[in-house]
Amino acid sequence: MKLKFKDAASPLLAEQLNADMLLLTDVDAVYLDYGAPKARAVGRAAPETIDEQHFSAGSMGPKVAAAIQFARNTGRKAAIGKLEDAAAITRGERGTLFDPQSSGTES
Repeated sequence: MKLKFKDAASPLLAEQLNADMLLLTDVDAVYLDYGAPKARAVGRAAPETIDEQHFSAGSMGPKVAAAIQFARNTGRKAAIGKLEDAAAITRGERGTLFDPQSSGTES
């Protein structure tokens, strides 16, 4: 998937800065089956359990790809959520946390 510039730059910059975590903002979480009656937010996911190809390139796809890239390349956590929820996101209470230490996907 081709990343938007800001989404492509984010994991690269975070890696160069040796960031403890990457937080991508603008949405409250990543949703599986978005727009369908069975849509559900992902709370925590191992990077290898989420396929960024299942997310629209014009929507969540670039953010998901960037989060996966950072988590895979560094072994550190990445997250997607609202900026105002940053503290709760880092604790795993809000948003979607891409955790290389996790073994699956949790809602």
